[in-house]
Amino acid sequence: MIETLQLFLKAAIVDNVVFIQYLAICPFIGMTNDTEKATGMSLATTFVIILATAVTWPLYKFVMVPLGLEFLQTLFFILVIASLVQLVEFFLKKKSPGLYNSMGVYLALITTNCAVLGVTINCISKNFNYGQSLVYAFGTAMGFLMSMVIMSAVRNRLKTAKIPESFKGTPILYVSAGLLSLAFLGFKGLIG
Repeated sequence: MIETLQLFLKAAIVDNVVFIQYLAICPFIGMTNDTEKATGMSLATTFVIILATAVTWPLYKFVMVPLGLEFLQTLFFILVIASLVQLVEFFLKKKSPGLYNSMGVYLALITTNCAVLGVTINCISKNFNYGQSLVYAFGTAMGFLMSMVIMSAVRNRLKTAKIPESFKGTPILYVSAGLLSLAFLGFKGLIG
């Protein structure tokens, strides 16, 4: 149980997918101007990350490895991820049209979200078993959600802050993201 909790915390905080691994920057910058959009995008990405891991791990271990197709890992994983994104897109279009419309092109970009592919490949390269892979995927997804919500709160605060003219807009956004990354580096020694 302790190892499972450590793996979750390591994936979510210590090796945060955005602030430490610098993956998923596109939705991090593009979707954090509104907390509701950021949360919706994060939940959709969470679903895809967990489901992609649940599908790709057995696909790799039980189909690709026995057939000697490990070299096609990236191609197979992207195909699985693209299919899952289509499912999420259909679901949101039917159940939450407002969120679907507000996400726009970013919903389709989950397919190319390097965090999703990164998690699936990390689970294989770190030689996790199936359970560890799912915990790692969930932890990474929660870390992504946390980073999106934190950045949307920062951006909300920046709307009312007195910012020097030369830092307004994109520069203060990247300065803020850099400072958040530095803060998360402080967790690096927390779990080995």
